[in-house]
Amino acid sequence: MSAVAYKLVDRSEWTAALAAGAYAGSAVDLADGYIHMSTASQLAETARRHYAGKSDLVLVEVALAPLGDALKWEASRGGDLFPHLFAPLPATAGSPQRGLSVDAEGVMRFDDGAVGWP
Repeated sequence: MSAVAYKLVDRSEWTAALAAGAYAGSAVDLADGYIHMSTASQLAETARRHYAGKSDLVLVEVALAPLGDALKWEASRGGDLFPHLFAPLPATAGSPQRGLSVDAEGVMRFDDGAVGWP
């Protein structure tokens, strides 16, 4: 399994998480009972499906080892295993943060001028 995962987060929610020391999750995460994350190879499709047309986001890279048993790899989209966190995400586990928007076609456009995900 991957050593890192990625989470797209509303910038204001991440700012609040940094102040609080942890991120409890988005409205969807809270409803589902876990924080949805993606691996590097899953991220572009996650952005396209769930974040198209959204702006003022941050991409948070999450170190998975410190999450321990609260992290579960579960089958989702097409049977692919996704990292799901069944606890708040400690703000210290998430870095670096890159600002971005996802255009109407689902393409990530980063504040630093980069377009798309490698």
